[in-house]
Parts: sequence; C-alpha cells; structure tokens
Amino acid sequence: MPAAGFTALLAGASAVAQLLSYTPPEMLPAPLTYTELPTMVIRGEAEGEGAIRPVFPGPVEGTRIFAGKKATVADLDALPQVQANNYRQALALTPGLLFSEESSPLVSLGYRGIGEPHRMQFLQVLKDGIPIHADQFGYPEAYYTPPLDVVDRIEFLRGGAALMYGPQPAGALNYVTYQPRRDREFSGRTQHTFGSDGLYSTYNAVDGTIGRLGYLAYYNHRQADGFRDANSDYQLDGGHFKLVLDADRDSRWLLALDAYEEGHGEPGGLTFATGPNAANYSESRDQTPKPYDRFRLRRYVPSVRYERDFSEDTQLSVTAWGGYYDRSSWRQRGGGFGQRPTGAAAQTNDIERQEFYNFGIEPRVRHDWSAWGGEHTLAGGVQYFRSHSPRTDQRGAAPDAREGVVFREAERDVNYGAAFAENRFVFGRWSITPGLRIENLAQDLEQSNFNPSTGAFINRGENDQLEVKPLVALAAARDLGRNLEAYASVAQSYRPTIFTETLIVPPNGIVAPGDIEPSDSWTYEAGVRGRPVDWFLWDSSLFLVDLDNKFGGTVTTGDVTVLRTVGRSINYGADLAVQADLLGALAAWRDGRAPRPHALELYANASLLEAEIHGGVADGNRPQYAPDFLVRTGVIWRWQDRFKLALLGTVVDDHFATDDENPARRIAAYSVWDLTLEAAVWRDTATVLAGINNVFDEDYYARIRSDGIDPAYRRNFYAGFRLSF
Repeated sequence: MPAAGFTALLAGASAVAQLLSYTPPEMLPAPLTYTELPTMVIRGEAEGEGAIRPVFPGPVEGTRIFAGKKATVADLDALPQVQANNYRQALALTPGLLFSEESSPLVSLGYRGIGEPHRMQFLQVLKDGIPIHADQFGYPEAYYTPPLDVVDRIEFLRGGAALMYGPQPAGALNYVTYQPRRDREFSGRTQHTFGSDGLYSTYNAVDGTIGRLGYLAYYNHRQADGFRDANSDYQLDGGHFKLVLDADRDSRWLLALDAYEEGHGEPGGLTFATGPNAANYSESRDQTPKPYDRFRLRRYVPSVRYERDFSEDTQLSVTAWGGYYDRSSWRQRGGGFGQRPTGAAAQTNDIERQEFYNFGIEPRVRHDWSAWGGEHTLAGGVQYFRSHSPRTDQRGAAPDAREGVVFREAERDVNYGAAFAENRFVFGRWSITPGLRIENLAQDLEQSNFNPSTGAFINRGENDQLEVKPLVALAAARDLGRNLEAYASVAQSYRPTIFTETLIVPPNGIVAPGDIEPSDSWTYEAGVRGRPVDWFLWDSSLFLVDLDNKFGGTVTTGDVTVLRTVGRSINYGADLAVQADLLGALAAWRDGRAPRPHALELYANASLLEAEIHGGVADGNRPQYAPDFLVRTGVIWRWQDRFKLALLGTVVDDHFATDDENPARRIAAYSVWDLTLEAAVWRDTATVLAGINNVFDEDYYARIRSDGIDPAYRRNFYAGFRLSF
C-alpha cells in the first residue's frame, strides 16, 4: 500500500477518534469532586475462572510500563479452548504474527518480515517473564513452549520490547500462566482429546490454596502419528509444579519447576521439481523422503520469585531461574532441496547434540512519585544471565545410526549483564515515557574439528567477542476521552551475533568474516486504540521498521563459503484491528444497562506490509516471510462461560521463504478456516470439546526450509471432554 494510503488511514482513524470523543460545550457536566480510593491490585487469574482480560494492557502493570507502546493481550478464555497448541487459533485476535506451520509440535512465529520465523529466533520469548530460548543470545531458538491449556493469556509487545525484556527486533511474546486458585483448598480437572491421525492429548491438573500456601501441578501428554506416510509422529510429556506463599500479603514467594520431554520425526521437505530422486509435491504431499530423521528435546527449569509491596507506590520483584536444555537430532546425509538421499553419503548421518546449562537473575522495581501536579512512575532493574553450552557433532555409519565418530566439538559460553530504566511522566491527559537500557554481552567459543571418518584432529579455532550496546526508546500517549487513546513510540533494538555467526571452522569450508556486527533495528509506531463503547473496540497504527545489517545466507568463492549480510531492510505498513459484539450493540440500543448473557462477536484484524532490502547482495528484493497482507477474521458466540462456538479465518498473501526471491522458495497465498466448540453439558463439571481444523480442506504450505517444502495439515478433526471437580 502506498504511503499516501497509510496517511489517509491514520487521518481517518484520528477523525473517528475525535468524533467519538467530542462533547458539545453546552452538554459538559458540572465540575465534579473526586475522592481518591485505595488502590486495588489484581495479582493474577486462577485457573478455570474464565474471566476475559482487556485486549490492551494497562499503562503500568506490576513493575512494567506499557504506556504509549503497541501491545496487545491474547486472552485464550475469549475462545473455545485451543487444542494441540494450534497457534492459528490462539492468535486469532492478534494482528501481524505469522504462524509458520509444521507437522511437529514445535512453534515458529515471525513478525513484519523481520527475519525467519524458525523457532521464533527474532522474537524475545518468555514464560511468566522468564526467557525460554535455549540461549537467548548465542542460540535464540525456542524449542519449548508451554501447553496452551495452562496459559491464561499471551502478551505481545512490539516497539519498546527490547527496553523491557532485552534484544530481538521483532518484539516480545510473554506467556502468562495460571496461578493457584484461592477460593478452594482443592480442585482438579482431567481433559482428554482424540483426533485425526492418531491424535491423543490429555491435560490433568490440581490446584488450590491451604492457609497461606497455594499450589498448582499439571501433567500434559500429547501424541499423534501425523499425516505424512511415515516418520511424522510425535510424542511429548510435560509437567509443572508451582507453589505460592502468602499470595495476598505484602511480600510473597513463588516457586516453580518445569519438566518437558519431546520427540518427533522429520519426514523431509518436498519440491515441485521433477527428476528420479525428487519428492514431488504434486505427486503426493504426504510422502516421506527422510524416513530416518529424528529430533529430541529435554528441558528442566526451576525458578523462584520474591515480590514485595513496600507501599502502594513501591513494588519490588526478584526472579531467579536456571536449568538444563538438551537438544539432539539424527539426520540422514545426501539429497538436497526436495530430493531423496542418494549415493554414498546417504549411507551415513549427522548426529548433533547441544546442551545448555543456564542461570539468570533479574531484580525489578517500580516506584510512583508525585511532582509538577502529576503522578509519575519509575521502573527499572538489572539482569544477569550465564549460559554454558557444549555441542558435539558425530558422523554415523548408517542412515539411522544413534552414535558415530566425533567430527566437531565446541565449548560455548555467554555472560550477559544489563541495566534498564524507564520513567512515565504524566501531564494531564499526556504521558511521556523515555527509557534506556545498557547491554553487555560476552561470548566465548572454542571449536575443535576432526576427520569424520577416523576422528583424527584437524584444527581448532576460538573467538572471544564483547558487545556493549546502549538502547533507547521514547513512548507517548494521550487520553482522547471516551476510553480512547492515541499512542506513539520510537524504540531501538538489536539482534546479537549468534554462535554460528561469530566463528565457524567446520571441515566443509564455511567460514565467518571477522567483522560480524549485530543487526541494529529502529521501530517507529503511531496509532489510536480503545473501547469507546463496551461492545466495540479498535486499534489502528502505522509502523516502520528499519533493520540494518540484516544477516543471513552464504556466498561461495572457489572452495570457500563465507557467511554474509544481505543489506538493510525497510519494512513499513499498518496494523488494524476491530471487535464488535452485535448482541451487545443491540442491548445498548434497547437499554444500555440490560444484562447480556450472550455475546456474538465479529472480529477482523489485518497487517498490511511493504518491505524491501536496500544495498548488499539482496538489494531490491523483498525480505523473507513478508506477505503484503495477513488478515484474520471470524465470529465468536459466547454464552456466559458455558458455551463458546467460533469460526476463525486466516488469510495470507504469497511471499518468499528466503531473501533472494527464489521461485522455488515461494509460498503461495492461502486461506484457512477453523470451527471450534467448547460447551458445558453439566454445570461446571462436564465439558465437551470439538472442532474441525481447515474446514474447507485448503491444500497449502506456510513453511519452506533448506530441505524443501513442509506441507501444512489439511482438514482434520478432534473431539474430547473435560471433567472438573
């Protein structure tokens, strides 16, 4: 969309906002006398309560400042319960996030064409404010995500996320999980879902509060055979235990332990090319060119948090976490893009194991203070993070070998420290929030290479790298009245150099240039949002993302392959979102105070994007995973918290999976609709769940990797039940 169109959009949005907020002078009420009431702090929602939170977070929540920043809350209670971690449904009400679908239980999300979505490596991903990447700096891949059964809401923060949580230019995604319920000493639930291709999922939990102590424990299991001919099966097991001491007092403790294990097959990518060894998509999208490739993940993470309310004006939180992450894969050699492995290499495999021993601690404080006739808020803190991550690569003597000859060993260490602060200044209807974060990142990498046949030593390389990076941001907001707000922000972020960019000396000849620099990013955003009436909300904004030194790909000269930068990416566009409860509008027209047990909600949101790479080897190209538009729309019918029925649609324009606009890496436009149901059939005790995913049986794919096209799931079904007691 041309810039003039975006300007018109903003002008129109501002005009509507002013119209909704305007009141003629003769109708203004007489001056009122205000009485300040005690502050009420809501600490969290207990599992199963079903209350739907506002779409927009408050200006200050806990020790975090959201004022003036583009942020939305995806409260999963607004939808029928999402099954099998289907993010196409979970993100129905959130504009812009691109779900790169795959057949495994792993998750890949991208945003605004800022880098590849694979494992959300350009997003900062957190669970209850704790980073969940394997290593958030050296290896920022989120192989683990919590089961959506235990997630109360997902907070998505765009510009300014780096100031709040640390780097990554595409923003921050924070899973907020349920807290123990406090109205009972014991409650429990068991849920079982069955579906197409051998899907079975179960979620079992108990929670409650006894005196001063609250507890929550769950066990989650999910398995399926997958829709491919072979090797698309998966199985995962996850458990969690949480204790909360003195939840309602001035100081409280939260202790948690995560345990998670997952394994799945990788059936291999497809192609539209023809040939004797081609795995041709047109012939069969269900075929399996890689019958032996497997992946396994293990994750065990304890955490502890101390919170203290010194007064209504001052709050402290200190979070510490640690743990162990084990990522292993077994992959047959030979083949290529959509090609079946052939030749001598196909009789061997590569065995990769990466382990991560992590520790982090983060104190945060928030203090409200008064001056110049306004109430202001200061929030800040520090973070220290350390990761030690050994990696071992072996060459197996068979396509399904589980062990082999070591041909590469690496010792990788990260030491990170950051200090950050923001202050929200309030002057009447205006708020202005400047922020500063100082990043210090030290990476040490030592790598040894060996002959893959004999294990004989070849060479060794090492690299120590220190990055000191100041980040700044400025956000502003103005209360327009009638529960409408204008907001604007400019924020800096960056993507640290990762392990595979700081040093590569493997036997295959790929090397990294010695002057690799982090990718720098600036995000500019302005918009209007709010709920002018209780049955209608909207959010419209214009944005520009300037990502310099975009890194990716390789270039080969002779026998040497060198990693490269692809140029500077300029991405701009608009995010638009509306939600309207038609039954609420009817009730308001008849009687503004009429009770409304039913809600019939229409929603639509869109991300419109123009993106281009400037300079470098990809000059003039469109960045990867940057569709012109991504639209989500549908209808949700709710009756109290007893019945929910939703038809959810996702429409994505065509785009490319790489920065070179290679036709073989083109992802065609697609449109997918899901129909889901959650209904209480006997009080709050028995609930049925059912759904049809991809109702109209769309044949599409949303992900292309180096081995080929990863087809998406066609029409499939599920049904199940939940018992609560």
